Amino acid sequence: MAPRDTTLFYLGNLSIPTISATPGSVIPWNESVKILCGGTPESYLYQLEILGNSTYKVVEKKLGFQKTAEFVIKHMDTNTAGRYQCRYRKQYSWSVHSEALELVVTGLYDKPSLSTNGYLVVMPGENVSLRCSSAHISFNRFSLSKERRAVLSQHQNGGRWGDFILGPVNLSFSGIYTCYSWYSGSPYVWSAPSDALQLVVTDTTNQDYTTENLIRMGMAGLPLVVLLVILAENWLGRQVPHKEDQQELPELSCSRQKTQTEWTFGLTPRVTR
Repeated sequence: MAPRDTTLFYLGNLSIPTISATPGSVIPWNESVKILCGGTPESYLYQLEILGNSTYKVVEKKLGFQKTAEFVIKHMDTNTAGRYQCRYRKQYSWSVHSEALELVVTGLYDKPSLSTNGYLVVMPGENVSLRCSSAHISFNRFSLSKERRAVLSQHQNGGRWGDFILGPVNLSFSGIYTCYSWYSGSPYVWSAPSDALQLVVTDTTNQDYTTENLIRMGMAGLPLVVLLVILAENWLGRQVPHKEDQQELPELSCSRQKTQTEWTFGLTPRVTR
């Protein structure tokens, strides 16, 4: 009799769970980290597991209907660092396992140094070369991290530095980088972080276009400003008499008054003595 296929029973129609760590997957010694396992709102049981060479160990279970379960590791050390997976249970079936999440503990060795032989302000499309070096101890692994998330690893057969090439870069490469050194026999136990370097990827072409557009908008609005000034001057000119007119008005008034007086009393004969 052929063996029974239990794959459909196990998988059902359940989506693959997600797993992530906050604030990041690279955690200093003795600090805490939160692991989030995402499922469906109908999931009533979540299970977090740490993976060994060929086995896994259940770390914790969360019971209760929820779309996302939170697992907290209060103190990171060499025992809690490693590869994690999670899964959830809905009705009578378990979901498949999530992808593996690698949690690294740092601070077990002295910090290396991170340097560059180029510039840290570059344009999109360029390459950036970084070197992580250890002054006293020879390591066979070096890792580059951006804001507490591992981004690149460099393997060495034994040495005091590892070189990293970033690029061609785009705007998403901007950020704060540190590096770590470690041994291949303990892949989740790293040194203290190096001093940070900040990489800035700037698109100066777009900035030039923005400045040019602002200048064009200003030039286009200049005739309107001039027109408004002219209209304002005309309006004020109608409201306030000119200085010359103000000087002539009293004389004109007196002249009219004199003429009117002479015309009124001009009918009366003058008596000449």
